[in-house]
Order: sequence, then C-alpha cells, then structure tokens
Amino acid sequence: MKLSFRHLAAVTTGLAFSLILLGVYTGAMGAGLACAGRWPLCDGWLGLFPANWPSFIEWFHRFVAMIAGFFILGVGISAWRKGRNRWIRYASAVAVVVLPVQVLLGANTIFNFGVVAQVLHHAAALLILTALTVTTTLAFVDSDSPAASTGDTATAGTGSDERARSTDD
Repeated sequence: MKLSFRHLAAVTTGLAFSLILLGVYTGAMGAGLACAGRWPLCDGWLGLFPANWPSFIEWFHRFVAMIAGFFILGVGISAWRKGRNRWIRYASAVAVVVLPVQVLLGANTIFNFGVVAQVLHHAAALLILTALTVTTTLAFVDSDSPAASTGDTATAGTGSDERARSTDD
C-alpha cells in the first residue's frame, strides 16, 4: 500500500505533537541535567548509554526527535519534489528551516537549563508543529480539489464554490 503525501504529513504532525508532549515531560523531570552539560553525549557508559532514569528520558527524547526530524525532512523534500501548491511547499519549508534551530536550542537546554532556554526550545517546537499542521491541512484540502486529480498545481486548492461549479458542469 502506497502512502500519500497527506498521510505522510499527518503522521509527521502527530509525531511532532507527541514529541512536544515527551519534551514537556523531559523538561519537567529535569532530565537534561543528567547530562551534566555534555551534548551530544550524556552520562553512562562512554556517554552513550543511559546510566539512570533521567538520562534514559533524555536519550529517549533525543531518539524520538531524530525520527521526527527525518520525517520533517521527508515532508519538506516530498512537498518540493512532487510540485505541491506553493503554500504547502512554504509551510513545509518553514518546518525544515526551523528544524536545525530547534536542535541547537535543544542543545542549549543542556548547557543552560533554565526558563529562557526551555521557552525558546518549546517556541521553536510549536512553530514547527504549526507549520506541519498547516502543511497537513492544506494537503487534505488540496487533495479534495478537482485540480489535484489532474495534477494542475497552479489551480489546486480552489474554493468549494468553484469545486461545486466544476462538478455540476
């Protein structure tokens, strides 16, 4: 079964939302402090394997973030390669552009654990989530338009009035 772009976008949005929830738990537990200011490593054997529960939480958050990051890149690449309408491409590009900033802000939460670091990291996460939500919404709306079935991206995403007129003709 071949997954469509809109399904990829929806799964990525759900993954990003889940990652934010996991990140809130990670921050609330102060799990980043288990890394003692070491990034990308942490505590444990060779700095790679969790030594205790807080470091496991931190590593798990990083692992899910890596997977989500690859999904975000996949959505962005797919949107541009498949010639989606410009708003889908722009929204997915915002998520891809903010992604490395988000990674650096995540590293900053390890070095400078505090309110400002946490708020900036969370704000970037919400910006990515918003961009992915817009991408997903537009992908579902765009796939319902008559132009989407013909591959005409210039007129894809037209309003429901135009869609109703074109099906009545």
